[in-house]
Amino acid sequence: MPKPKIIHDTTSCSCLKCQAERARTHAPTHIGYARVSTDDQQTAQQIAQLKADGCTQIFSDTISGTKTSRPALDKCLAALQPGDTLVIWKLDRLGRSLRHLIDVAEALRDRGVALRSLTEGFDTSTSAGKMLFHVLGAVAQFERDIIQERTLLGIAQARRDGILFGPKPKLKREQLIKAQQMLLDGHTPASIARAFNVNRSTLWRALKRRDAA
Repeated sequence: MPKPKIIHDTTSCSCLKCQAERARTHAPTHIGYARVSTDDQQTAQQIAQLKADGCTQIFSDTISGTKTSRPALDKCLAALQPGDTLVIWKLDRLGRSLRHLIDVAEALRDRGVALRSLTEGFDTSTSAGKMLFHVLGAVAQFERDIIQERTLLGIAQARRDGILFGPKPKLKREQLIKAQQMLLDGHTPASIARAFNVNRSTLWRALKRRDAA
């Protein structure tokens, strides 16, 4: 009995050979993405401009730009192939933030896909667009460093002001003073812990922190 013939689907296979073959035979195309935040808004204007730019396939979402998952965007990114161009009406239609926009653009670049914004004239397939992309990346990193620096400075200042971070202490200052006095009076750690309704380990940690302060 002859063995069944196994058909290799090169259109969906993720191996490097099949990806290279699809890239070789695929005709580069423009795929558009449009987004509005609420049902009261319309994507008609965005879609009209994307069609005018030559987009043969357009995906659209009605969802806030802050959402991590956007169904139509996920399908759009999955449809893009090496040599294609993702076209958007405006940069803020794609990225939740500057950092997210840079991350998406970098992921597209690694796949051999260009990014083009009609409003800002941003196009990573051109030399000027590539240069602007690097500038935006530097700005995003600078913004991230500034936020991190301010956060660290704020934490340091809060600690100097006596503000404690982490879980709320289970024993107040007055309770710790009383617990120390009970130890001096001969009470056992277990009885003291029961009196304050905490574990012995919690009691000892609190007393050590007080002694170290």
